[in-house]
Amino acid sequence: MVAVGLWMSAATALSGYATVNWVNDQMSNPDARQHSLGGLDYETVRAVNVPMIANGALQGYVVAKLVFTADTDALARLSVPPHPFLVDEAFRRLYSDTSLDFTQLERYDLDSLTEELRMAANNRIGDDVIQDVLVEEFNYFAKDDVLSH
Repeated sequence: MVAVGLWMSAATALSGYATVNWVNDQMSNPDARQHSLGGLDYETVRAVNVPMIANGALQGYVVAKLVFTADTDALARLSVPPHPFLVDEAFRRLYSDTSLDFTQLERYDLDSLTEELRMAANNRIGDDVIQDVLVEEFNYFAKDDVLSH
């Protein structure tokens, strides 16, 4: 009986010690903390209005409304929000893209657009803050429609 009592006491003490050490290791591991703390934020970006010029004249505007996801902790560390970088990159990409047929937007490759916007904005920020870029709206408005309303 004495041996069983000593064995149970030792097993209880060792399992408690091992559990405390395991929890401390998990909390000090940055990868484990990143998944347990914070999370993703969904941030809306103001609409990007890009003039479409063809044959030397304004034809209309492509309007893109974007949303991006970013790690909450990474956003808090930034001194400047990433929104202006994403808007600027979207405007530059859409304005200079010769493959953009504004009369048939349904054929435009949005996957490559969003991936290029994410990479370009992260490069300008200097960190992988933006995890994903989503398209909320992507429309074309003819010049006559805009001027009449």
